[in-house]
Formats: sequence, structure tokens, C-alpha cells
Amino acid sequence: MTMPQTTSTGLFDPDLIRRYDKSGPRYTSYPTAVQFHDQFDESAYRAAAARSNAAGGPLSIYTHIPFCDTVCYYCACNKVVTKDRNRAQPYVDDVVLELALQGKLFGEGRAVDQLHWGGGTPTFLSDEQMREIMAATGRHFALKTDDTGEYSIEIDPREADAGTIAVLRDLGFNRISLGVQDFDERVQEAVNRIQSYAETKEVVDAARAEGFHGVSLDLIYGLPHQSGDSFMRTLDTVIAMAPDRLSIFNYAHLPTRFKPQRRIHTEDLPNPAEKLRILGGSIERLQEAGYVLIGMDHFAKPDDPLAIAQRNGTLHRNFQGYSTHAECDMVAVGVSSISQVGGAFSQNTKDLVAYHEAVSAGRLPIERGYVLTDEDQLRRYVISEIISHFRLDFAQVEQKFGISFASHFAEALSELQPMVADELLHLDNNHLEVLPRGRLLIRNICMAFDQYLNPEGLQRFSKVI
Repeated sequence: MTMPQTTSTGLFDPDLIRRYDKSGPRYTSYPTAVQFHDQFDESAYRAAAARSNAAGGPLSIYTHIPFCDTVCYYCACNKVVTKDRNRAQPYVDDVVLELALQGKLFGEGRAVDQLHWGGGTPTFLSDEQMREIMAATGRHFALKTDDTGEYSIEIDPREADAGTIAVLRDLGFNRISLGVQDFDERVQEAVNRIQSYAETKEVVDAARAEGFHGVSLDLIYGLPHQSGDSFMRTLDTVIAMAPDRLSIFNYAHLPTRFKPQRRIHTEDLPNPAEKLRILGGSIERLQEAGYVLIGMDHFAKPDDPLAIAQRNGTLHRNFQGYSTHAECDMVAVGVSSISQVGGAFSQNTKDLVAYHEAVSAGRLPIERGYVLTDEDQLRRYVISEIISHFRLDFAQVEQKFGISFASHFAEALSELQPMVADELLHLDNNHLEVLPRGRLLIRNICMAFDQYLNPEGLQRFSKVI
């Protein structure tokens, strides 16, 4: 099938691309990690944990497994590429130590409503190593044993089969996310990720057979040799697998920051107009197939918890993307992982040796972090509401934070006026509502409320298109 045609009266036009194609944050946090600093240390984290305990409530736990067997050239994740499986056990031992350290900081009985393993490739670990980490997590935190938590893991189908999926289900995982990126062979060769439809389908079918609550598939647009029509062929194949959730991420080409990306030839990348054509066509195709656009690049079936949370006004955004658990403080373990606890962010060291030395000495491996100010909390709420629900009720913000919205955000409202003229959003004295064209450019809208952005710092972020 060819790609749906999108005109200037629909989702975008060339002039819109030229004016709004700039770099900006994805707002998985506010403030973004650019504001983190090394004056935030272990004592600051302990103070944040104490505030978290005083507030109470459930927890979310994120565990980072950095190992990959091969490098995907597009990847910007913190990873260790190695074929030596012996490197995994020392890291598992360190994660177990950190789990013990973290567990001592949080009150007993705080249920773990959400758990996620990411990477890297978590299934780089052996079945026994995965059991070891999950057992340690259960010793130090109150894991749910009735399958009511949202316990998810990222899967590389090249590193898993039906047997692996059965083990994961036995460990308590009930959601999986699979990287697909693109089924086009030419694209796969250009990014060094050769992955067949058959091995992907095997994992999806196994997850359903094992009773997983949900399957999410991840695609990337903007990779070398992609076009609107070629991407639609991949998308049609993916839709036929009927995932519960689907993410279509924008490839951020930052070769000066991420060394593997230097193997991707810039001249092979689709231009911004073609990239937005891919995204606009994907939205149309997915909506035709019954999926709901959750936000930015996330889609879900109407009965999926993400779609339900958005309808209920309880959707949230964190370092794993959109989430149904806004009430959870997030405790993160492993190298480079980022916690969100007690009104503060903290990030572990990215270095394996430094990580080992810290946890072996009984120290939390914190490298940097940030304590949110009252102004940060206000702007974080505003940005989260816009990016999660595509609307903002000014009176609600005023009641929650004790401000006059019009005066406090006069500069932001002025900055949004050209977007109103371009029909990206509607503004009146009481509300902000993002229009269909604005949903593709939601990051631009959120940037108007970001007090830390400056022209010099924007190059640190990916392009919005």
C-alpha cells in the first residue's frame, strides 16, 4: 500500500516544516537532564528519599541492563557492546548490592506498582541472572505477587525466543516492549540491525500464549534509506501483528555525541519534509486501524491502560515515556539510570568501574542530580499536562499553585501567538487546547513554558521533526 497523502489543509505543510523544524527536549523530565549538576550527592538523595517516605504512596522501579551483543548504529542509549557473556555476572552482583542499598531508604510496605527493565538488552543476561535480580528486588521492595502491577521489560527479538518469554512471565513480567525499528532490509543493513519478521512474530506470539497483558512494538523513522512508502510497508506489517501499544520514535542524528552514529551517512537520511510525511502518514494509517494517538510518538488501542489514563486525565510522562502511574516515585538502579524521588532527580554514574567501586563500598553510585524548585514544579505540571492531555485549564493551574496564569506566563503566551495563527493550538482566557496539527509539534508548544532553554543549548537536543 502507498502512503496516505497529506496536504497543507491537513497535518502539515512545507512552510510549517521550515519554521518549526528546530531542536528541543522530549520532556521525559522537567527540568531536563541538562540542568543536573554534580553538587547533588548521596546525602541529597537520602534527603529526597526521606521526603518520599513522608509522602508515602507506591513506587516504580527501573533497572538498567547496559549490555548488547552488537551495536545498532542509530542507538543513543548508555550501553556496553560485547560478545563476552562473562561480563554480565559482576554487573548482576553490583545491581544486587545497589538494590539492598536502595531498599534501606524506603519505608516497608510501599507497593511496587510499576517495574521496568531497560537497556541495552536485558535478555543479554542468562535466565538465572535475571532470576537473581528479580529475587533481590523482591527481598528489598514490596513487589506485587498478584499480577496487578505493571511489570515490563524491553526485548530484542534476536536475543529471545518462546522459552525466554516463558521465563520472563514466570518472573512476574506482564508487559513487553519489542524493538523493530524497520523491516526494510536496506534500512536494516544501513543501521546494522538485521532482524527478520519471523523472529519478531515468534516473540509476539509467545507473549500472547504466556498471558502477557500487553505487547508494545517500537519503530524509528528518519533512518537511512527510509521513505514514506517504504515505511508504510513496515507499518502495515506491524499493524497486522496487532500490538497493544506502538511507538514511532524520531531518529536523532547526533554523530558528534554518539560515536556509532558516525557510521550512518547523512546523505542517506530522509529530509525533514519526508520525515514529517512519514509521521503524518503513520498517524493516519494507525488511526484508520483503530489506534489512539497518545502523544508525540506513542499510540495505543482504545482499551489499553494508556488510552484510558489519557481519557481520565491521569496520564503522566517520565523517563520511560508515557505512564499510567503519575503517583509513583521512581527508584532507578544500574549504571546511568535516573531516579525521580521526593521532588528530585538523580543519575547514577555511567562508568561500570565507578559503579562497582561505589556499591562495593556501600555507597550509592550517584553522579549528579537536581532538586526541583517551586517554579520548576509549576512549569513541570504545565508541560506535563500539555504533552499528556493536549490541553491546559488555567484556573486549575491557578488553584493548584496560587498564581495568576496570564501574568505569570505572559511571556510564554506571547511566544505561542504565532502557533495560534498557524492553527497549532487554540488559546482563550481560560484554556489552551492543542489542535491536530499541533500534536505533531507538541515539543515546540511545550518549549514556550521552559525557562531554561537558550539558543546555545538547543543543539544538545534532537530535532522535533
